[in-house]
Amino acid sequence: MLKKKERYVVAVVGATGAVGNEMIATLEQREFPVQKLRLFASERSEGKTLEFEGSEIAVETLKEDSFKGIDIALFSAGAERSKTWAPVAAKSGCVVVDNSSQWRMAPDIPLVVPEVNAGDLKKHKGIIANPNCSTIQMVVVLKPIHDAAKIKRVVVTTFQAVSGTGKKAMDELLQQTTDLLNFRDIKCKVYPHQIAFNCLPHIDKFLENGYTKEEMKMVNETKKIMGDNSIRVTATTVRVPVFRGHSESLNIETGKKLSADEARALLSSAPGVIVYDAPEKNIYPLAIDCAGKDETYVGRIREDESIDNGLNMWIVSDNLRKGAALNAVQIAEKLVEMA
Repeated sequence: MLKKKERYVVAVVGATGAVGNEMIATLEQREFPVQKLRLFASERSEGKTLEFEGSEIAVETLKEDSFKGIDIALFSAGAERSKTWAPVAAKSGCVVVDNSSQWRMAPDIPLVVPEVNAGDLKKHKGIIANPNCSTIQMVVVLKPIHDAAKIKRVVVTTFQAVSGTGKKAMDELLQQTTDLLNFRDIKCKVYPHQIAFNCLPHIDKFLENGYTKEEMKMVNETKKIMGDNSIRVTATTVRVPVFRGHSESLNIETGKKLSADEARALLSSAPGVIVYDAPEKNIYPLAIDCAGKDETYVGRIREDESIDNGLNMWIVSDNLRKGAALNAVQIAEKLVEMA
């Protein structure tokens, strides 16, 4: 477990990426008790500097002894680097919060969303997994409903921003949009098809069962985070031409009847959730309004008239904030609180 201190030596691994940048900003904005911040990235970024609390910090490359003296390391450098370096960091006495898919389904590694299962942090052995962005915002909303009425089944369709793929994807959307509006031919490098003015029902690799890895992540991670394998989940994940903010359409079947008003009341008092639901006034969550915000917004809450105990809703959250950097920092905050 983390040793109690007034301030901590913190590392961000993958510091120059979109999520790494957001982690640095989130640590500063939330006034995390940082004694010293160290930044790591690939060799091509060595020597580059990034700003934190008014100081320029040089980016380093990882070495076997890099984690000596570091208390907490926030990883967002991909599964392969995490597979190699997270155990090295943990062996050095550092607690790793990893944003990649590498450790999420490992049975002995906690997969944590603090509003849902912070208690699982007590079981960590040096590595804690940060869930998939689309799963995080969904379980924050599902948790209070499950506690009140026991969820039997969830059908989710996601509308995911290109920032979930990274900076190159954001650049590709911008370039394709510019080219199309100027009657120029487009190039597809990041995605197999045009993403500008289009929707791609394809996130990550396709599996033998016809689902994508992203879809199966949502199925499996939800059960692990919620601590209930009886919840049935089916997902369709779609990439849309939005820069920042994932949107999701949820259909939830519960064991006990829950009215739309009861669901609104539950969610209004749920941590990390804002109910934004007055469709008669054109008020419902939008990706452009949620960018840069910490909370998960929920609206269009209504009863599913095709089944006895069903609810439909629309949820939106900033995938770089709550879907990645914020959740990782919140885990670190919980570790400090529990130390």
